Amino acid sequence: MPADPCGPDPAATSPTPSPAPHTAAELDALAGLLPRFGSVVVGHGRDRASSAAARAFAERWRAEGGTVLDVVDWPEEAASWLRQARRFTALAPDAWVVAAGPRGWAGMSRRLRHSTGWDPARTVGFASTGSALALALAGPGTLDGLRGATADGRTWRVGEGDAERTAPAG
Repeated sequence: MPADPCGPDPAATSPTPSPAPHTAAELDALAGLLPRFGSVVVGHGRDRASSAAARAFAERWRAEGGTVLDVVDWPEEAASWLRQARRFTALAPDAWVVAAGPRGWAGMSRRLRHSTGWDPARTVGFASTGSALALALAGPGTLDGLRGATADGRTWRVGEGDAERTAPAG
């Protein structure tokens, strides 16, 4: 039986660093990338920094009049991430917001691409989701169109496998 293309990547067996805590500049830049007052589903890894970033984003989005349809978490390692991927996409939000470590996000994003109607171009992520490690682990094309923010408020967009960085707004 062939290996599940969305399951754990055998080449990614070494631990990856946990994401850094989010910053106010990162949160501001992410909010600026989304349609005002739209609906979002927030997804995050289970590490402390990702959980805190997701919680901070959801609180801010609600306070600014946006709708958070769901908050979905996933483990850094899983057999397939299928249950989490289906829940992440089930409510058809205007956009998805992601805070996660590179390894868990890579596995989840592969599952999203192979098994759901998820569109990375409708997704924004905290810094670690667009890191070189996340892109390499996710594989070619998986994250093309994903946008996000760095800790210092710069924005980035994944295009043809590379994250293109821009200067902070304002």
